[in-house]
Amino acid sequence: MPEGDTIFRTATVLRLALSGREVVELRSTVPQIGARASAVAGRTVSAVESRGKNLLITFALGGAAGGAEVAARDPRPSRAADRSGGGQGPGASSVEDLVLHTHLGMHGTWHVYRPGQGWRVAERLARVVIVTEGVVAPCFRPTIATLEPARAVARSPSLRSLGPDAMTPDFDAVEARRRLRNLHELEIGIALLDQRALAGLGNVYKSEVLFARRVSPFARVADLSDEALDGLIAEAHRLLVRNSGGGARRTVPGAGIRDGLWVYRRSGRPCRACRGPLAMTRQGTDGRSTYYCPRCQSAPIGVAAVRRNGRE
Repeated sequence: MPEGDTIFRTATVLRLALSGREVVELRSTVPQIGARASAVAGRTVSAVESRGKNLLITFALGGAAGGAEVAARDPRPSRAADRSGGGQGPGASSVEDLVLHTHLGMHGTWHVYRPGQGWRVAERLARVVIVTEGVVAPCFRPTIATLEPARAVARSPSLRSLGPDAMTPDFDAVEARRRLRNLHELEIGIALLDQRALAGLGNVYKSEVLFARRVSPFARVADLSDEALDGLIAEAHRLLVRNSGGGARRTVPGAGIRDGLWVYRRSGRPCRACRGPLAMTRQGTDGRSTYYCPRCQSAPIGVAAVRRNGRE
């Protein structure tokens, strides 16, 4: 499933394939994108970046690279944006960089093909297709797909609220801890998935990080020391960066490619540390799966007794 490392790798592949290429056509079954698609033809792909679980592709006039990257990171309106009504006026998108924002959710994917090459997924399932002279890049089953002027993307509440991205080299661990502390009443297994605190983690890394640091997923954030939180944050950053190069995810040092995780999707199988049976439960209002070892990650007194393990 797409988590921060997957999106980072996807952005890297798309950047290598598309960066600097002129767009021949943008096709989409998303009405909001389809209405603006013609404005993308003739523009150049100037930036492809990941931000947590979000992927942003910038289309610039004249091939000017990085314009929307700067705009997306700096939400302050420029003088030009002020003159055009904050970048939202009728003619704003004709001169401003356009940004395609996708979030892949649980099942979304981006593919890269040569023109005329057969697709591995039915073309009718593609929600967005970027066509250049030498590359065709379709996106299948995204949960979010929008095309907006750069200034609108810069003001996007969902992007502005993201916490520090655990995939980035300049990751701000202190800020991540501060944001996690704001979720003090939540169980840590729920809090680690809040992208406003720490961007990039999903069910896989949440479970793996908690096991690696031997922290109960049911412990409240308020009950964890700064040292414990810092350890979880550092482990999340380490594992995401370690897996940014591609291949099967591995969190167990020296593990074989087919079996490289500590606990995820291993409920009922023996723990690699204590040999006791691993378990899975559902946490939060969304019922997100958490895999853990009841022995190695013993819950605080009074918590474990009221938990019921789910089924894998």
